[in-house]
Amino acid sequence: MEVVAAAVAAVLTLVAALIRFGGASLVRTPRADALHDAADQVPGAARVAALLEDRAAIQPALGVVHAALVVVGAISAAWAITTVMSGPGLAGALVGLGVIIVLAADTIPRSLGRNRPRFPAYRFSRLLERSVSLGERAADMIVEYDEDEDDGEGDRVDHEEILLISSVLEFTDAIVREVMVPRTDMVAIAASGDTNDALDRVIDSGISRVPVTGDDLDDVVGVLYARDLLTLARSGEGPVPVTKIMRPATFVPETKRVSELFRELQAEGVHLAIVVDEFGGTAGLVTMEDLIEEIVGEIVDEYDIEEPMVEAVGEGEFLVDARLSVDDLSQLLGRTLPDEDWDTVGGLVLGLAGRVPLEGESFELDSVVMTAERVQGRRVARVRVTAS
Repeated sequence: MEVVAAAVAAVLTLVAALIRFGGASLVRTPRADALHDAADQVPGAARVAALLEDRAAIQPALGVVHAALVVVGAISAAWAITTVMSGPGLAGALVGLGVIIVLAADTIPRSLGRNRPRFPAYRFSRLLERSVSLGERAADMIVEYDEDEDDGEGDRVDHEEILLISSVLEFTDAIVREVMVPRTDMVAIAASGDTNDALDRVIDSGISRVPVTGDDLDDVVGVLYARDLLTLARSGEGPVPVTKIMRPATFVPETKRVSELFRELQAEGVHLAIVVDEFGGTAGLVTMEDLIEEIVGEIVDEYDIEEPMVEAVGEGEFLVDARLSVDDLSQLLGRTLPDEDWDTVGGLVLGLAGRVPLEGESFELDSVVMTAERVQGRRVARVRVTAS
């Protein structure tokens, strides 16, 4: 019987690991990308897109099923061990069992899955779909929430709000560097300018909060709000130096966890923070919208020019945003590309070139040709990738 119990524990732990791996990949997958892949008939993409339609329900539902599998698996394994061991050796074995189950069923697969959006979720989409369905039913039973009998009156707790809050609490793995606007894309205003120049800049860019810089981008001295500029303009007062109406800037390290920053910005009522690197230089900026997009996906407003991260233009040929991660490109091409030194495709191209490439310049790596399709200043913005 102990052999059967051990086998059951191993199977349940494996299923729990697959759910955690696929679930971590699922919540990091933008629904727009899943819909695009579904249109290209990528297996599992349509099922993932359907799950992401109710993104807030995913984590709580999968959490219920995952926890149940881990608990039952741990009980089975512990029973198997107690039948063959006793004394101090048993205690040590049980502690070791707990560590192994946590690592194998939760920590390792979660870490792997969050760095691989889309394709792991597609591969395990059936398992995830059934787990979400089962988990939602179990959660409804736990909280005694009966939609058929609910009349919307009294002290009923809003079920959707609970799911959304649960989703917010789950995005703890990401760090600020992964979601920030890089310094090359920042729009800033010089501290020597006046409010008329600043208002023109704000209107042209369509953004509502702009960093104010001194000598250069590494010298951010404050943040200018479009609302303050408009209030001043409506008052009829003449132009004044931007330093007179700017507000203090908030600085955060690029390695700070997104969840911590979200809570801090909420508490302080701040919507923009300047991201600094380990040397104190400006790495970029992050807004509340960037953080919220980690939960609900890309938010496009009337000022955004929506351009897909990946666009298939032919057999084995893609136009990709240079911000796409090297790991995502590896999965797209079905081959391994070096990602030890570069996080993004743009960084990989810069590394291959050893300098800022010219537009139209191509580089080959492991039968993959990368062409700098668009270069903006010192930054590669768009890359054409051709795999043979």
